[in-house]
Amino acid sequence: MNVNDITNNPYLLLTPGPLTTTETVKLAMMKDWCTWDDDYNNIVQDIRKTIVQLATNTKDKYSAVLMQGSGTFSVESVIGTVIPKSGKLLVLANGAYGNRIAKISGILGINTVVLDSGEVNHPDLNELNKTLENDQDITHVAIVHCETTTGMLNPIEKVSEIVKKHNKIFIVDAMSSFGGIEMDIDTLNIDFLISSANKCIEGVPGFGFAIVKIEEFAKCKSNARSLSLDLYDQWKTMENDNGKWRFTSPTHVVRAFAQALKELAEEGGIKRRAERYRNNQRILVEGMKKLNFKPLLPDELQSPFITPFYYPQDKEFEFTEFYKKLKEKGFVIYPGKVTNLNTFRIGNIGNVHQSDMEALLLAIEQSSYWQKPAFNN
Repeated sequence: MNVNDITNNPYLLLTPGPLTTTETVKLAMMKDWCTWDDDYNNIVQDIRKTIVQLATNTKDKYSAVLMQGSGTFSVESVIGTVIPKSGKLLVLANGAYGNRIAKISGILGINTVVLDSGEVNHPDLNELNKTLENDQDITHVAIVHCETTTGMLNPIEKVSEIVKKHNKIFIVDAMSSFGGIEMDIDTLNIDFLISSANKCIEGVPGFGFAIVKIEEFAKCKSNARSLSLDLYDQWKTMENDNGKWRFTSPTHVVRAFAQALKELAEEGGIKRRAERYRNNQRILVEGMKKLNFKPLLPDELQSPFITPFYYPQDKEFEFTEFYKKLKEKGFVIYPGKVTNLNTFRIGNIGNVHQSDMEALLLAIEQSSYWQKPAFNN
């Protein structure tokens, strides 16, 4: 069998991850690795060093730890490890993933308060400030940077100012944003940042990671509420044993991620990748408006990673039929996740470029069976 028959996809994934990866990232998985051998563990160490360098210029204050599983595993490992038994978590929620943090915290028995601003609004900063003033028991504050329920980009800079004014520990779920938007987590006063291999770094699913402020993480030794998700113990093992994981690691996924990091650098780093994503999203929104699709969010709230659109106001429209027609033309999009609104979502991260977005718009025009074409075929 030709290797291209294995690696080539029949369609482009226009989702928030897993996403379409390059052939070279996929091919990096075609080799077996031994989990205790230095050849493999040196790759792990290089990954840890590189993602810290991507996150901040003051890299000596931070360290990185990798965790098996999906991104949610890494979120749970952070929540379950960094908050002490006597701690209290405030979650700023405006979508499914903020609510998931609160659910994780509740299941773990952590004292939790949720400030829910609704799915189409930024967090209420005045309410945040007031809550932190009135509830001195709160020790940690968590927020999702890009809430992929709606594609909203939350104002972590303003949130951080309030959190640090009250001397709280700041946790940021940057699952769908890290690697796709420029940031310095030290300047932002982020204590714990969480992301995943299969998002803007453009690797494949299998592990997530946390970038941790060493000074704060050193206090977390006895906090963990889980054996397998003990992030502190995972970190100490990687620190002391040259990148070794405590339990079997996803070796092929790790190697693919190392290749993805190399390709990020070759593209010109986060700055250039962010430009590509912004351009993709701009072309998408402009083209969709011409096709009479209305974005859910105004531009000032929208991230450059994934964009929800309202269903057309036509009784003949059915998402499953629309999805099927687009898939036949080589594009897979995402159903909506907003609670009470009929929407679907289109992502533009991964190995996706301007020509892909232009081809997608033509496919959407051709698949809009309920209306007259807006573009010439």
